[in-house]
Amino acid sequence: MATEIKHEMVKIIVANTEFEVPSNLTIMKAFEYLGWRLDRGVGCRGGFCGACSTIYRLQGDHKLYTGLACATKVENGMLIAQIPISPANKKQYNIEALKAEPNTMLEFYPEIAKCISCNTCTKACPMDIEVMDYVQAALRGDIADAAQISFDCIMCGLCATRCPAEISQFNVGILARRLYGRYIAPKYKQMEKRVKEVEKGTYDAEIEKLMKADKNQITKLYNARVREED
Repeated sequence: MATEIKHEMVKIIVANTEFEVPSNLTIMKAFEYLGWRLDRGVGCRGGFCGACSTIYRLQGDHKLYTGLACATKVENGMLIAQIPISPANKKQYNIEALKAEPNTMLEFYPEIAKCISCNTCTKACPMDIEVMDYVQAALRGDIADAAQISFDCIMCGLCATRCPAEISQFNVGILARRLYGRYIAPKYKQMEKRVKEVEKGTYDAEIEKLMKADKNQITKLYNARVREED
């Protein structure tokens, strides 16, 4: 018979109410342990969608911390508040009508010129991105650098909630990545070749065969596939 593992209970405070939850849980799992049905502020549960942005304080600590509810473990005395959405400045644009020029970022987000280099945005980022660095890259017109530094951004908005200059860093980052992908990144020749083959109907018969295959046939084909190297 399996031995039940008992975890220490810790106290957390949510909406000015104190609760006891097992110490091994993440904030999100602690909410579910308490019987709350989560239908907002929850997404992938793996730290990649940015839907569960959370701010919290710890007992005896004056600092305000940030994190993702799905990835941050509860601690005793934790005072928790979730941020359902960050009401940040988001400009509308047609990427096909833009040019990847040094002043493009500044035209859409002139507030980046107000950055005071305090690095609070970087400290707030749950993905450990050097947020201030890509804001500075955008300011000097280095779209490629801004895109590459911000590549792992999950659009949680925590950087913008802490910024004294009121910059929407995550929206600046996605504009840089879109400009980079559309105009600067080198084209992958193999992909162009494959797209033309698809458009020409080269794989239509094979796709039709797969569509008609049953589960056992699909499983057999999957197991017999030529695997790429890890």
